[in-house]
Amino acid sequence: MQNMLTVDEAASWLLSRADAVTETETVSLLEACGRVLAVPVVATLDVPPHDNSAMDGYALRVADFGQPLPVSQRIPAGHVPDALQPGSVARIFTGAPIPAGADAVVMQEQCEVLEDGRVAIQKAPVGGQNIRRAGEDIANGQTVLATGQRLSTADIGLLASLGIAEVTVVRPLRVAVFFTGDELVEPGLPLGPGQIYNSNRYWLVPALMQLGCEVSDLGIIPDELQATREALRDAADFADVIMTCGGVSVGEEDHVKAAVEAEGALDLWKIAIKPGKPLASGKVGGADFIGLPGNPVSGFVTFAVLVKAFLQRRAGVADAAGATTVRYPAAFDWTRPDAKRVEFLRVRRVVRDGQTVLERYPNQGSGVLTSCAWADGLVRLAPGQAVAAGDLVDFIALEF
Repeated sequence: MQNMLTVDEAASWLLSRADAVTETETVSLLEACGRVLAVPVVATLDVPPHDNSAMDGYALRVADFGQPLPVSQRIPAGHVPDALQPGSVARIFTGAPIPAGADAVVMQEQCEVLEDGRVAIQKAPVGGQNIRRAGEDIANGQTVLATGQRLSTADIGLLASLGIAEVTVVRPLRVAVFFTGDELVEPGLPLGPGQIYNSNRYWLVPALMQLGCEVSDLGIIPDELQATREALRDAADFADVIMTCGGVSVGEEDHVKAAVEAEGALDLWKIAIKPGKPLASGKVGGADFIGLPGNPVSGFVTFAVLVKAFLQRRAGVADAAGATTVRYPAAFDWTRPDAKRVEFLRVRRVVRDGQTVLERYPNQGSGVLTSCAWADGLVRLAPGQAVAAGDLVDFIALEF
């Protein structure tokens, strides 16, 4: 594809080719957070399993209200009550089963215990008050979590409440990464003339791990065509996705594009996005290939806007889609828009006079990684879109 694709075309193109991993494994609940469900979870019991009290108080028949009533039993949580004797109340605690015959619970703050031990109800009860019904949260036979859902901490608690000890999940997406550039040096080593530290490795690998990927880091590959081809072949032997940073433009020392074309197929590599124009996508053996720009800001933005959703879809997340936007007022001006490319400005949310507005990082240069560390999101601008303070603009939260 020689012509530049729009951002939306590129996002749709990538997602349409994101085949989800099909292999599964079974893990315990305490290992399941962040994993993607491979089969739906169907409840085999009601939650709660029985009618129970929503608070500490007294269970009674509404029809018996009107005079002080004796206490016929005491019901802590976890105990099986007797049927409620007519003309009496039961002392009951939060979570305890409702005794047969009772149809309301009055909170203890609305009750007075008299000297003779009887209880005076100070406010007329209503049938069903303060009673949590069996199955009110989850009904037996209900599908509670769907295939393709990434499990949150709350989901894990929900599964535990159903008595489920283990779940079937999609195996982790295997991503191999390497980085190209003779100028790159690992942090902790001294810089030589013309060298820079390899910052891309240290945001990309954690971002992939945060998505739940199983990451194989192949390190820095020399700027040589043969070395790059060998790295691609090695990675394709075990990875679902191969990712690189750098080497995807048309410079004489940018060998990734040529190496992918030699070892597989390169389908896409020019996108009308700023920052981030050179994005490579293709196949090497059975693995997908994604080549991010070597410029750290360009790679970071391209990952957030286009690649993250692709990886989530590959990992089996059913509802993975392009970056979602929320509109906020701008607290800045942008007077020199790019006429042909969608721009993504690094911004953050602040509250001024009780309203959330967006501040812009002063230097939007594509080499200023400080802007990404400072920002909590991106503003998406259409080609040619200028901004004046107060304009509503589209905001994308950065969540990696």
